[in-house]
Amino acid sequence: MNPIIMALLLAVSLGIFAWSFMRRWKLLMVGSPEMRWDNVGERIKRTWVYAFAQKRMTRYTWAGVAHRMIFTGFMVLLIRSLILFSRGFIPDSSLLLFQPHTLLGDVYSLLKDIFVVLVMLGAIVFLYYRLVVKLPRMTKSTEGVIILGIIVVMMVADVLYDGAWMVLHVGADANVGFNVWEPAGSVMALMLQNAGTGMLTFLAHAGFWIHVSLVLIFLNVLPYSKHFHIITAIPNVFLQDLNPKGRLAPIVDIEGKLEREETLGIKSINQFSWKSILDFYTCTECGRCSDQCPANNTGKKLSPKHFTVDLRNFLYENEKGLVAGKNGTNGNGTNGHGSNGGGESTDEGGIHYKDLIDGVIDPEVLWACTTCRACETECPVFITYVDKIVDMRRYLVQERGEFPNELQTAFRGLESNMNPWGFAPDERANWASGLDVPLIAENPEADVLFWVGCAPSYDDRAKKTARATAILMKQAGVNFAILGPEEQCTGDPARRAGNEFLFQMFAEANTETLNGYNVKKIVTTCPHCYNTLDHEYGDYGGHYEVVHHSDFLADLVRSGKLKPTQPVKAKVVYHDSCYLGRYNDMYDSPRDLLRSIPGVTLVEPVETRDRGMCCGAGGAQMFKEEESGEERVNERRTEQLLKTDPNVVSSACPFCMRMLTDGLAGKDREDVEQLDIAEMLLRSVGETPNEATPETAST
Repeated sequence: MNPIIMALLLAVSLGIFAWSFMRRWKLLMVGSPEMRWDNVGERIKRTWVYAFAQKRMTRYTWAGVAHRMIFTGFMVLLIRSLILFSRGFIPDSSLLLFQPHTLLGDVYSLLKDIFVVLVMLGAIVFLYYRLVVKLPRMTKSTEGVIILGIIVVMMVADVLYDGAWMVLHVGADANVGFNVWEPAGSVMALMLQNAGTGMLTFLAHAGFWIHVSLVLIFLNVLPYSKHFHIITAIPNVFLQDLNPKGRLAPIVDIEGKLEREETLGIKSINQFSWKSILDFYTCTECGRCSDQCPANNTGKKLSPKHFTVDLRNFLYENEKGLVAGKNGTNGNGTNGHGSNGGGESTDEGGIHYKDLIDGVIDPEVLWACTTCRACETECPVFITYVDKIVDMRRYLVQERGEFPNELQTAFRGLESNMNPWGFAPDERANWASGLDVPLIAENPEADVLFWVGCAPSYDDRAKKTARATAILMKQAGVNFAILGPEEQCTGDPARRAGNEFLFQMFAEANTETLNGYNVKKIVTTCPHCYNTLDHEYGDYGGHYEVVHHSDFLADLVRSGKLKPTQPVKAKVVYHDSCYLGRYNDMYDSPRDLLRSIPGVTLVEPVETRDRGMCCGAGGAQMFKEEESGEERVNERRTEQLLKTDPNVVSSACPFCMRMLTDGLAGKDREDVEQLDIAEMLLRSVGETPNEATPETAST
C-alpha cells in the first residue's frame, strides 16, 4: 500500500467532511436554544434500547431485520475500516488488538465476515423494496439506490481484498484451505487460488482502495443526503424529549415571560429549536410516519414526511442567508433585516424572517392534523411532529388571526361559557339528575374528584358514560364528588388548536379551583382531560394523581368492590383512544375490564393498540369541519372496526364515542352498538332501581 496516497486521501476526505460538518453545525445553531442534556442516565438507557438495539425496527418484518443487520454491521465494520486505513501505512497492521491467531483477532475476523454478508443481504432487501416492490411511502429518487449500491460494492471489495491477500500469503503452490475464522474471505480465496500472482496483487489492491475510497466518499456524501441520519440518528435519540409524550411546552415560561420574543408560535424557520432542526437532519424519508397518518391515509394534504422534508429543504436552500442572519449580517458584513412587508425576505440575511405559512407549508396541512401521534410512534429515530404543527398553529391563531371558521364558535363558547359548545355553566351537573352526586363544595373531604369534562356534561350521548361511571363508583362505595358549575374546560381543544393564551386562562383558573379544595386524586372519563390534567397542569401549579376511568374501574373490579356477574352476550371490538393509548400507553386496562364481563368475546381489529387509527376528533378536529379528502377519518376507522363483525364497538373516550357513533350511522350499521367501557361494565354489575332512568335504561 502507499502511505503517501493514504495520507493525502485521509487529509482531503476528512478535511472536506470537517468543513461540511461545520456547515451543518452552523445551520443547526440557527435554531432557538433548548436544553436537552438533563437526566443523562435515562438518555443513555433509551439510546441503547432505541438506537443500538433498534427496538422500534422490530415493528417491521423484513425491513426491520434488514435495517438491524446493516446498522449492527456498520458498528462492527467500523473497526475494519480503521484497520484498513492503518494498513495504508503499515501493510500488516491490525491495530495491535486484533492480531491474527489471537482470540480477540480471530473472533473479530469471524464477526467481520458474518456481518459483511449480513450487510450485503440487508442492502439487497432494501434494493428489492425500491426497485421491485417500489413501496409508495419511499421517496422516489436514485440516491437511495446509489447509496445501497455503494454499500454492496464496499462489502464485495472487502471480501475480494481478503481473499486475494490470503492466497498471496499462502503462496501460489499451496492449497488455501478453509479458515473457519474468516469464512467469507476463505470462500473468495478458494475461488481465486488459481489466479496468477499479478492478478491477485491487482485484485488485492483494487479491493483495498475501492473499500477505503468508498468509505470516505460515503462519509462525505452523508451531510448532503437523507442518509445524514447515519450520523444524526443516535444523537437525535439521545436528545429526545423526556417529558411525558402528551405534554406541549408552554408558550411562556414560569415567570410569565415569552419564550420567544419574535412572535407567538412559530413563524420563521429560525424560531424552531436547534433540536427541531436536528429532527429535520435526521429524517430518512422512509415514509413510515405518513403510512400511519390518518389524515394522509384519507387523502388530506398532510403528510408528516413531506412536512419535515419541505422544512428541511427550505433550511438547506437558504443556508447562507440563515447563517448570516444568525450573525446579524447579510453575508457582506451589514445588517440583513430587510423585508417587503409581506413576510418575504429582501436580502439573504433576512431570510430567517420569512413567513413559513403559505410560502413553505400550506395552512391546510397544519389544520388536517388530529395530533394523534401515530407519526411519532412510528418514527424509528424519534422525530416529533405534533409540537411543530401546534407551534405553527399558535402563530396562525394568535398572530395572524387565521383559523377555520368553525373554531370561532368553539373559541367564543370557551371564552363566554367555559365550554366549546357555549352551553350555560350552571347546566354542567344536569347529567347527574336523580343520582344524588355531591358537589365538592358539599363534600370537601371526598377521596376522589370526578372530573366530568365538557362532552359528558353536555353531549346527550356522552352523558350516559358519566352516569354509568358515577353509578359504578357509588356501588363500589367510593367517596367522590364533582365540581359541577365550578368545573371549566381543561383548555385542551384551545391549546391543540393553537389558542395558547386561552388554554393558559383555563389552566390557571382550574388549578386555582382544584388547589383551593386541596384536591389530591382526580378520576375522569375523557382521555383529553386526563392528559391535560396529568401532564400539562403541572406547569401551572397543578399536581394531582389523575386516573382514567378505565384504570379506576378495572382496579375496583380487581379488588372485588365491583363484581360483574350478569352475562353480557356480545362480540366486542375495542377502539383505542389516541390520548389514552399512544399518549399514555394505556392499552390493557380497558381490555382487562371488558374481559372481566361474563359473556363478552373481545376481538381485535388489524389496526389496534399503538397502530389503532385515530377516530378523527383530536387536535380540535371535533369542533371544525374536516379538511377535504377522499374519505372522512371516522368513516375509515369505523370500516376497520366493522371488519371484525362485532355486536358492540366499545371505547373509553367521549370524543371517540361521538365519532364512531356517527361513523356507524353513516354506514347504516345502527345494529352495532357503540358503548363506553363503563356502560358495558354497568350492564354486568347492574343498576339499582332508583339509579335507573329511561335514558340509562335505553343504553
